[in-house]
Amino acid sequence: MKYNNKNILHVVNIYFVLPYFIGGQFKYFRNKGFKFHVVCSGSEYLEEYAKENGFDYRVLPVLRSINLIQDLKTVIGICRYIKEKQIGIIVGHTPKGGLLSMIAGKIMRVPNRMYFRHGLVYQTSHGLKRFILKSVDRLAAFCATKIVCVSPSVLQCSIKDHLAPSSKQLILHKGTCCGIDTEGKFNPSNIDLGKLSAMKSMWGIHSDDWVIGYSGRLVRDKGIIELVRAFRTVKKTNPHYKLLLVGMFEVRDALPDDVQSDIRNDSQIIWTDFQNSDMEYFYSMMNVYVLASYREGFPTGVLEAQSMEIPVITTYATGCCDSILENVTGLFVEPNVEQLAIAIRSIHDGKTRIDSKEARTWVRDNFENHIVWKEIEKLY
Repeated sequence: MKYNNKNILHVVNIYFVLPYFIGGQFKYFRNKGFKFHVVCSGSEYLEEYAKENGFDYRVLPVLRSINLIQDLKTVIGICRYIKEKQIGIIVGHTPKGGLLSMIAGKIMRVPNRMYFRHGLVYQTSHGLKRFILKSVDRLAAFCATKIVCVSPSVLQCSIKDHLAPSSKQLILHKGTCCGIDTEGKFNPSNIDLGKLSAMKSMWGIHSDDWVIGYSGRLVRDKGIIELVRAFRTVKKTNPHYKLLLVGMFEVRDALPDDVQSDIRNDSQIIWTDFQNSDMEYFYSMMNVYVLASYREGFPTGVLEAQSMEIPVITTYATGCCDSILENVTGLFVEPNVEQLAIAIRSIHDGKTRIDSKEARTWVRDNFENHIVWKEIEKLY
């Protein structure tokens, strides 16, 4: 079989991670003579996104859950695509996308097989489930030629937990998988104030509101239970607090009924559901960004918020611990209601001063996307 090291195949489980995991790389590497391909589960947005970014794709089910028959069919489908397109580099993202792509890549003897370890999903699991999740990660790592850990703490834990030989594992500069577009999209100087005003009006945010924000999946692992309950506490003393949640509910790791009810029905909670664009404007509506997560790879939202000069409250969890400068660009808390409420009030009342300009400078100097893309290019 022929391999072309300019033909790169990315395998992901679902469309909405593409802007975060790859994003501007599509155009950047196309201009350098590379041809990108994608395999992922179907989405109504995929065709338009592929046209905008100039990549070929094939829809194959990349399921989060284990389904031996369907997983085998997907591996066969990836193998056929590798042969058809003469793929010389295959890149797998997330545990399941990583596993299926690395198995297919090894079967087809693709010379360059990169597994991006976006986090350690087993960290919040126990018993047999934890063992299975670790085994899945180890198998993906075994089939890979390189393993990119998206943060220093993920790399440290991966080595400590013996997921792969340390010689195969690396990080890109100081972390992340794609970097942040600090000069374009996530630059507060580029915000259209008229559009921002219209969006605030549309979502019911008034000039005297103080907005606590979050973006991402609305699930237990992200600390949404604690965030909503902390909001219940702080709003009792200030009717101008608003909680802005930009993201979708999921059946897997679902929130309890009382928290879902609050999100859907509380007049001071603004739930946008999944948003396919304008994330920079949602950040611009926020006075503080909160991620009370129990585990992360490297939280992109935290970096994007800082690039938009928004103070951050996050936890000491894997990935999160690498994402701010403590007491300079944000605050660390334990993921519990009391500490979250104290931190929110501290920033609101001005008791804790966060340097929003320094936050943007730190992200720009260390995580700007071209810095990361040049590191990726070395791996190709």
